[in-house]
Amino acid sequence: MTATVPTQTQQPTKPGSPSRYRVLILASHVVPYGSSGFRLLAQDPRLDIQVAYCSMQGAERGLDPEFATEIQWDEPLLEGFSWTHLPNKSLHPGLARFFGLWNPGLWSLIRNGGFDAILIYTGYMYASFWLSVLAAKSKRVPILISSDSTTTQPRDGSRLKKRLKPFILGRVYRTIDVLMAGSPAVEELALSLGMPKERIVVIPSGMNKEEWIARTAKFERRVVREEWGIPANAPVVLFCAKLQPWKRPLDLLRAFAKAAVPGAFLVVAGDGPQRAELEREVRDLRLAESVRILGFVNLSRLPGLYKAADLFVLPSEYDPCPLVVPEAMLSGLPVILSDAVLGRLGMIDSGISGYIYPCGDSARLAEILKSVLSDPSHLNSLKEGVCRQMESWRSSDLLDASVLAIEKAMQRIQDSGKGKP
Repeated sequence: MTATVPTQTQQPTKPGSPSRYRVLILASHVVPYGSSGFRLLAQDPRLDIQVAYCSMQGAERGLDPEFATEIQWDEPLLEGFSWTHLPNKSLHPGLARFFGLWNPGLWSLIRNGGFDAILIYTGYMYASFWLSVLAAKSKRVPILISSDSTTTQPRDGSRLKKRLKPFILGRVYRTIDVLMAGSPAVEELALSLGMPKERIVVIPSGMNKEEWIARTAKFERRVVREEWGIPANAPVVLFCAKLQPWKRPLDLLRAFAKAAVPGAFLVVAGDGPQRAELEREVRDLRLAESVRILGFVNLSRLPGLYKAADLFVLPSEYDPCPLVVPEAMLSGLPVILSDAVLGRLGMIDSGISGYIYPCGDSARLAEILKSVLSDPSHLNSLKEGVCRQMESWRSSDLLDASVLAIEKAMQRIQDSGKGKP
C-alpha cells in the first residue's frame, strides 16, 4: 500500500544548491505527532522523504491499551508525505513484543532503494529495527535514530530492566551513526552511555508550529467554555494525557482541592485505567461542580482545549519529552511541570513562563496553583512570558537540525571509507 505526497511539497532545489537528500523514515506504526512531523519534513526542499510503516495500527480503528478504549483518529494521518506499508510477517504481530514487528521487505527496500540515509523511529526493541540496521550497514547507508530517552529508569520499575537498559542503549547508540536527541536531557543521557558528542544532534522540538497555530485559531474560547459549562472569566487548569498511574492525575486533583481557589475549574482530557478512580475521588472531595472529566478527546478537538484553558499542568513521574508541553506553550498557556519530566524542564523559565515542582509533592503543587489562580495579574504575567518565549521557536530550526544530522551521518560514512574513525 503506498501513497504519494502532494506535488506542492516536491519542490526542486534552488540552482547551485546541493541535491535533495533521499531519506527513508522507518516508523513502527501511525502516530498523529509523527504524521505532523513528516508533513513538515516533506515540505523542506532539501529533503526527499519516504516513510515506511511496519504496522498500520493507528490508521485504523482499534483498541488503544493505554487509553483503555477503542479509538479512531478523526483527522487524516497519511496525507502530505510519501509513505508505504511493509507487510508484517510476525507470527504474533503487535507492538508489545520484540518479534511483534517482523517486516522482511525492509531488507530489499533499504538495500535497493538508493537512499542517502535511513532515519529510524521504531525504537530498538523490535526485530525489524535490527533487520534495518543490518540492511543499512550491508550497503553503507548512514543510520540515524530519533530518541526521547532521558533516563535508564524503566517505567515499570523493573530491576532487571534497570540493569540491562544502560548496556543495551549504549550499544545501540554506538551502533548507529547519528543520534537525533529530542532534548538536551536526551543528549546528556547519551553522553553518559558513551555516545560521542559529535555524533549527537539535538532536535529543538517535534512540533510543527505553524500547523498547530493554524489549528488553534479555528476555535473560540467562549464557545468551548460554554460546552464545558464554565464561565467566560473563570480560571481554568488543564490536564491533557492518558489516565495512567505514571501520569499522576490524582496528584493534580488533590492539589487542586487543597488550593481551593474560589471560582476555579479543573478540566481533565483523556481516558485510561485510572478514570474510574479519578471520578470517585472527585465525588469524595466534593468537586463535581468545579471539575470536568472529558474522557478521550479526538485530534480535531484538541486545540480547542488549550484555547479555552489558562494554565497547563503535567505531574508525570515518567514522561521523557511530551509534546503536550510545547502544544500548551504555543497556545499561550503557562506550564506547571513535575521535575521528573526531564526532557521539558529546559522549556520552563520558572516564574516567567511557568513553574517546576518536585514530583509527587501535591502540597507544593497546591501552593503554586493557589498563587497563580487567585491572582489574575500573576496569571496574565505568566501568559505574557510564555508568548514572548515561544516567539523565538521556529519550525525552520527543527528542519535545519534534521538536515544537519543527516549530513553528519553521511559524512561519517564517507570518512569511515577513507579510514577515518
